[in-house]
Amino acid sequence: MSTALAPFLGAALLASAQAPAAATPAPQAEPAQSAAPAQQNRPKLELKTLDPSSHPDPFPPVNQKYFTASTPTVATVDSFLKALWGYDPDRIWRVEAIQTTQAPGVSKVVVYVSDRKPNAKVSSASFFVLPDGKHAIADASGIISFGATPFADARRTLQEHADGAHRGAAGKDLLLVEFADLQCPHCKEAQPIMDRLAQDFPNAQIVFQNLPLAEIHPFAFKAAAYGYCVTKQKNDAFFPYASDVFDKQAALTPATGDQTLKDAVTKAGLDPAAIDACASTPETKNAVQASVKLAEDLGVQQTPMLAINGRLIPLTTNIPYETLKTIVAYQAVQDGVSTGAATLRQPPSLGR
Repeated sequence: MSTALAPFLGAALLASAQAPAAATPAPQAEPAQSAAPAQQNRPKLELKTLDPSSHPDPFPPVNQKYFTASTPTVATVDSFLKALWGYDPDRIWRVEAIQTTQAPGVSKVVVYVSDRKPNAKVSSASFFVLPDGKHAIADASGIISFGATPFADARRTLQEHADGAHRGAAGKDLLLVEFADLQCPHCKEAQPIMDRLAQDFPNAQIVFQNLPLAEIHPFAFKAAAYGYCVTKQKNDAFFPYASDVFDKQAALTPATGDQTLKDAVTKAGLDPAAIDACASTPETKNAVQASVKLAEDLGVQQTPMLAINGRLIPLTTNIPYETLKTIVAYQAVQDGVSTGAATLRQPPSLGR
């Protein structure tokens, strides 16, 4: 996943974890292509000048001629962007265009983004909303969920199908699902973050969902199968098992990998022979494959990935912990879930 546009609509549609300060000056929107008749009549959105003294409203006035598509509405786009960016009280934006395109039912949305900090610059971002109104396309992020509540469907899917080892609250109102690979070095590095989240959000249920990247980690699938069987026998035993596997990742080799997994089972207080027999069954292999498919269905393409009530946040983008904590708390507020965290200030966007 690209992080070059993380402050705006690229990786930000997934992570939304970096502020847009000090961005490059806003470029012109893509020019209409004269060769296409459908494009000829569509007005070009063009930003020519900005007055730096105009903060906190640095954006050009809205011009109705740039709104040629009937859907989505500005209110829906604003709600979508608030879901993504509202955790940051300094971020401001304005929807400047919702335009028809050559593709039937596909609308182009153009947004200008800045923040409330001194000397902040303005940048533009654009994405395309598909005819179903539930998905959009944004540069390297590919197809992503769109709408006033873009994470709601993923949240329901995870509440129904996330079945990995869990800790924390019994309920799933605030559900933090970590998609991870036991042979992945970055996943090992993410465990202290997950421990802090468990401590800071006692009302959250935290789930470890296996996503073995078997193409690059030869022992990942077997480690996940062992983990599934450990969890099936005793949920709480999974976490000491996983901790030991992470600690001994270097020993997950053809010569020592099997014994490493068995030793981790022993350390977790279970019988390695029983777990080994369980791990080789078709039921277990199918269960691990189902966990992989769950990740694929949600658009998870890397590990470690954290789903916060359906909102995907990569844990490999150097997001400061306090920012991650703010996003968790903000998402809980959006979903009406009590976490004990301080209430976040929710600034309005600079809309039409």
